[in-house]
Amino acid sequence: MNKEKIGYLLINLGTPDSPHPEDVRTYLDEFLMDPEVIDIPYPIRWILVKLLILKDRPHQSSAQYKTIWTEDGSPLYFYTKALTEEVKKQLHAKAEVEMAMRYGSPSIAKGVESLLRKHVTKIVVCPLYPQYSLAATKSSVIAVQNVMKRLRRQVPVESIKAFYGEEAYIEAVAQVSQRYLENEPYDMAVFSFHGVPERQVKKTDKSGNYCLQAKDCSLSIVEANTDCYRAQCFYTARKVAQKLGIPENRYRVAFQSRLGRTPWIKPYSDELYQELPKQGIRKVVVLCPSFVADCLETLEEVSVRGEEEFQKHGGEKLTLIPSLNAEPEWVKAVVKILETAPREKVSVSQ
Repeated sequence: MNKEKIGYLLINLGTPDSPHPEDVRTYLDEFLMDPEVIDIPYPIRWILVKLLILKDRPHQSSAQYKTIWTEDGSPLYFYTKALTEEVKKQLHAKAEVEMAMRYGSPSIAKGVESLLRKHVTKIVVCPLYPQYSLAATKSSVIAVQNVMKRLRRQVPVESIKAFYGEEAYIEAVAQVSQRYLENEPYDMAVFSFHGVPERQVKKTDKSGNYCLQAKDCSLSIVEANTDCYRAQCFYTARKVAQKLGIPENRYRVAFQSRLGRTPWIKPYSDELYQELPKQGIRKVVVLCPSFVADCLETLEEVSVRGEEEFQKHGGEKLTLIPSLNAEPEWVKAVVKILETAPREKVSVSQ
């Protein structure tokens, strides 16, 4: 009997190859044309993305990316690469580990093909999105399915389920955050998660009449909302706050990065930054647990535009708490998640 050889594929969302407008355009085109990201009929999505969004957005986003770009490239890329290398070291010869980006480089196809060349007998996909969403988690799993079907390889595939409540993840967020919070006095902590459209949350409602309809629907996890992104975010924030000893009246949960005019899950982070100074809040720290690596949404949207918005409305200081990146606590947590977190089988039949 052949000994099992597992290949782990760590998937992050992605980044342009450079901050130049053409590379940003290529990245945004791939990202926004995904039917799981903008979940509207193809003809309407094509018009919206190709003729409207891609007309001006690449230049706007390019300017933003240039503010965070480093000699090593995109922070999201090099942190994910560093994390992958450290996880490899921790696992030694027990398994193969590759990284991939859902959009951009290195592609999921490249990651899968690399694992198959190493003769793995099983692929375990780990979407590095703690909370489940159609636009990130489901889209990444579908991409893996499509690659496997194209390659016609009969290697079993499993996907690690959303680890928003896994003790290893919660502990890592708390430990890494605590190092910065110790020396950063604050009046209020804000847990800012990436937003998603309300319609996408409702699609994950098993009952069809609970998410965003029942009172306080996101404050607990029940059968109807086990895959609800918003509920999972609130759960993560609550558990991390408890670990850090932050009382309920000293933290808020909000959602950032909305796009377009369709309703996204609330409350909105940018509106919260405007309201807090009116409540006498002068110093705010922002934790972003849905981003396991610092990226445009943390380093520019929160740390630059968020602070500007907060100060503009009377706040004194808004401080971004760094993401998990490739910190030792996170490396240890990822290894634990890979080995023990619940998984589900991914169908790759032809």
